[in-house]
Amino acid sequence: MATAAKVDATEEQARALVEESRETTWAKPSFAKEMFLGRFRLDLIHPYPQPGSADAARTEAYLARLRPFCESIDGRVIEAEGRIPDEYVKGLAELGCFGLKIPESYGGQGLSQFGYNRALMLVGSAHPSLGVLLSAHQSIGVPEPLKLAGTDEQKAEFLPRCAAGAVSAFLLTEPDVGSDPARMASTATPVEDGTAYELNGVKLWTTNGVVAELLVVMARVPKSEGHRGGISAFVVEADSPGITVERRNAFMGLRGIENGVTRMHNVRVPRANLIGREGDGLKIALTTLNAGRLAIPALCTASAKWSLKIAREWSTERVQWGKPVGEHEAVGQKISFIAATTYALEAALDLSAAMCDEARNDIRIEAALAKLWASEMSCTIADELVQIRGGRGYETAASLEARGERAVGAEQLVRDLRINRIFEGSSEIMRLLIAREMADAHMSAAGALVDRNAEFKDKAKAAVGATGFYAKWFPQLAVGSGTVPATYTEFGTLAKHLRFVERSSRKQARSLMYAMGRWQAGLEYKQNFLGRIVDIGAELFAMSASCMRAQALRTAGAPEATAATELADVFCKQSRVRIRRLFDALWDNTDDDDRTLARGVLTGRYTWLEEGVFDPSEGTGPWIAEWQLGPSTEQNLLRPFLPSTRTPATP
Repeated sequence: MATAAKVDATEEQARALVEESRETTWAKPSFAKEMFLGRFRLDLIHPYPQPGSADAARTEAYLARLRPFCESIDGRVIEAEGRIPDEYVKGLAELGCFGLKIPESYGGQGLSQFGYNRALMLVGSAHPSLGVLLSAHQSIGVPEPLKLAGTDEQKAEFLPRCAAGAVSAFLLTEPDVGSDPARMASTATPVEDGTAYELNGVKLWTTNGVVAELLVVMARVPKSEGHRGGISAFVVEADSPGITVERRNAFMGLRGIENGVTRMHNVRVPRANLIGREGDGLKIALTTLNAGRLAIPALCTASAKWSLKIAREWSTERVQWGKPVGEHEAVGQKISFIAATTYALEAALDLSAAMCDEARNDIRIEAALAKLWASEMSCTIADELVQIRGGRGYETAASLEARGERAVGAEQLVRDLRINRIFEGSSEIMRLLIAREMADAHMSAAGALVDRNAEFKDKAKAAVGATGFYAKWFPQLAVGSGTVPATYTEFGTLAKHLRFVERSSRKQARSLMYAMGRWQAGLEYKQNFLGRIVDIGAELFAMSASCMRAQALRTAGAPEATAATELADVFCKQSRVRIRRLFDALWDNTDDDDRTLARGVLTGRYTWLEEGVFDPSEGTGPWIAEWQLGPSTEQNLLRPFLPSTRTPATP
């Protein structure tokens, strides 16, 4: 008889698992980490890092081959049919798109993170679903985990297949488990004297799972004699006996993605397919995302560039009240926001990618900030584009084309971008993740002082140890180079913005210190306060990247240097307005009232407010579908795009 699959975990257990899985050391410097500590380490990002000449040439040569094919793709077909045609995938595979970052020695293109981002931007321009297909395969699918933690044998076996077009998927989420892996119910039980594992469980939202040839599966190994146990990562053949793709999910946007529900019942996986050690699965996943998250800002930047082009052309063509709509101040402000923010998005993306390629800095915070900020700002850009286009912005591209107008899918852009605020960590989770990383120095210094379960004697001991750290650190937050008018003069008109960044970095560090003194161990529950601190940091990072990029162009004598400085200047002015609002909201907000009101809503105090309407969803099913371990009773919907890359077994 099948058994219900459910794992309960306390708050402490969930926190302990995440703490155990995160990187706890900082072997390399981090610009963002220093910034959150109130130290503006301009030397870590200036001069603005650039790809080497050989890397740049390789990237440009590859993009020159890729662009004609991308321009031949008709994204309207994907949108209308709700799937990517096989011939499009075949063409991408022939161009090596499934091995963009895989080393050439394994059959890949060997592109840098910078080059990979550029290729994603180009492919995503044809249709965002294509960008997701490639990024899910390479950023979180089989290639990246193997590059980070795979054995030489695993790399030799699987990387050439991935480069040849063996689509891979990442299986982590479960029907009732999202950002809380401590409750993961899927298991990998050692069998056959430990030479293999038997996988059982159900995975939800398996992007690429419907068409994958290879899977990265996260499952819990029971702790036993000879087995460390814990959440572990495995490479699994998607057509293994016992694997069934039971559903292909449909979404409001990204209509071409192949995202499904996958069931595993007694799936045998050789021990040789274990990535890293038992119990390292979550750590591998988190480390993979340090660079993998940059795929999302790459696709967001591509959408912003397209939005700017459409806004410019439409606002010049459309005339209202005797002049083009773009010349009206209300619309012009939106165009200015789109242009300045697009410039900043690309600056932050390129800076993060270049730092990733140089490998001199720890970019875990920078990549998370780039993902968070890009996903939020690109959604705002798309919304503003719809507003600029008016009724035509709300109308579908197909409808516009049917009545003889240009098929501009502004409403599709809103739908397609929305998932990026949820993909690979929702904005709310990203803020908490970044907050934990930015507070690492404080956690190390304060120790038991910020542990709500610590005993009084431990807190007293920690207080003594923390005194030395804060006695030296806190006075440094009083004054800095940002208070001296003559600093950063080599940046010309942008110097004032860098002084603002330096002052603001110290201000947000002081604010965090005040909050620690006020709430102590309770600070971890002040999620809105921490979220605002993170958002301030994201804006400061974007300002820094924008100024550094403009300065690099000016130093190189680039023809667009003056225009870049104009864009950076306006962006920084807009960003400063947002930052000031965030600082004000740190202490002047409705957080306590919101918390009280929300509790009242949850306890039913205001149900009378819901009267007068009815809920058509009632009776259609439970909020979260129950699932049980056991064999599938559904048809297997697995349908790989391309023929298998697996070498036939020798008879």
